[in-house]
Amino acid sequence: MADTALAVPRHIAIVMDGNGRWAKKRLMPRVVGHKVGMETVVKVIDDCARRGVQYLTLYAFSSENWKRPDEEVSGLMNLVLLGVSSYLRRFAKDGYRIKVIGERSAVSEKVRAAWQEAEDLTAANTGLTISVAFNYGGRWDIAQACRAAMRDGLAPDEITEDALSARMALAHAPDPDLFIRTGGELRVSNFLLWQLAYAEFYFTDCLWPDFDAAQLDTAIAAFHARDRRYGGVKA
Repeated sequence: MADTALAVPRHIAIVMDGNGRWAKKRLMPRVVGHKVGMETVVKVIDDCARRGVQYLTLYAFSSENWKRPDEEVSGLMNLVLLGVSSYLRRFAKDGYRIKVIGERSAVSEKVRAAWQEAEDLTAANTGLTISVAFNYGGRWDIAQACRAAMRDGLAPDEITEDALSARMALAHAPDPDLFIRTGGELRVSNFLLWQLAYAEFYFTDCLWPDFDAAQLDTAIAAFHARDRRYGGVKA
């Protein structure tokens, strides 16, 4: 169990990597790994809420993931619809707030409608805020924030860090304290490039479908072992 004497990170961001490899090891189609991975998402959401995490951001589908086989992409889109139909009412009842960040124009109207339903139904909730990054890229996020500043008529000397932060896709949440990536890769993969400036990074070889409460507690313990400094000043 988590050490309740230690304050948990306010905001955790996760790259959920390893679904395909998990399935391949079991001689199953990759989409099976994604389905089991979605079940892990639900468990981790509840685990974070129980530990007092206030914001959880999950990298569900990057802007580069469109390069994957059509069958896999189609399966991921169907999982979005399945996830909303299976868990939305329960999440709303539990007080979770759902936000979707990313470029929506490329996905189907049915998927966009499911996202809108999830956001509308949970908009007034004050519990754990779950931000799902779908068709998201960190470079896209910075570029769209710059475009938004220009549309708002800001002069060049008015385009400050605060001005851009207020226009980022994750403007509704504080910057992440802890970044977790499963699956053994040691990179951020174009995820929250602006927002991760002072996050603590934790990498694990654990494949996402196997990530559980014990793994989460290990990541949080590693976070607390860090001597966090911002420009040389201890946090």
